[in-house]
Amino acid sequence: MRIIIFGATGMVGQGALRESLLAADVEEVLAIGRRPTGVRHPKLTEATLADLADLSPLTGRLAGFDACFYCLGVSSTGMSEADYTKISYDLPTAAAHALSTINPEMTFVYVSGAGTDIDGRAAWARIKGRTELEIIKTFPHGYAFRPGFIQPTHGATSKTRLYRWGYAVTAPITPFLIRHLPRWTTTNDALGRAMLRAARIGFPTRIVENIDLR
Repeated sequence: MRIIIFGATGMVGQGALRESLLAADVEEVLAIGRRPTGVRHPKLTEATLADLADLSPLTGRLAGFDACFYCLGVSSTGMSEADYTKISYDLPTAAAHALSTINPEMTFVYVSGAGTDIDGRAAWARIKGRTELEIIKTFPHGYAFRPGFIQPTHGATSKTRLYRWGYAVTAPITPFLIRHLPRWTTTNDALGRAMLRAARIGFPTRIVENIDLR
């Protein structure tokens, strides 16, 4: 398989990148983001873009890919609805529309979040809900993943300071949470493996809840 990953420098993206590079059936990974990953691997190529809404500089490099794992995201804390919409709706749907014209049968996995609801009270839930529907409408093999609490593994770190503090505080009880609360918890490497599963054999539902991502 040939895989594109958006947001490979983030915590979720680090897991997707690691698992993709480890997978024997993955021959190439193209990481697209605003800055390099710092990872060196014979399977990995990278493309840095100042504007992730415009993939036209990469048009000649995007053909022939089997899957895209869209892991780019931010916390809504302290953000206006307009700014959050730009990052959580405009960017992923722009990527999906561009890639669908080049690789219409590819698997596209959008990492959403538990609690996403297009009719929800919270703006972030409604915005991500719109994104989920657009991804599913755009790709016959489009998926929205809704992880809950994600424990970083293998040295992965979150870019959000509050999240890093939270992970440090909960670290002593995290193994217990992962083992006994499968409906609400997962790890970033398990999430990466679930993305590969989507690309290989798919899931029975297009919106995949946390318990099915284990």
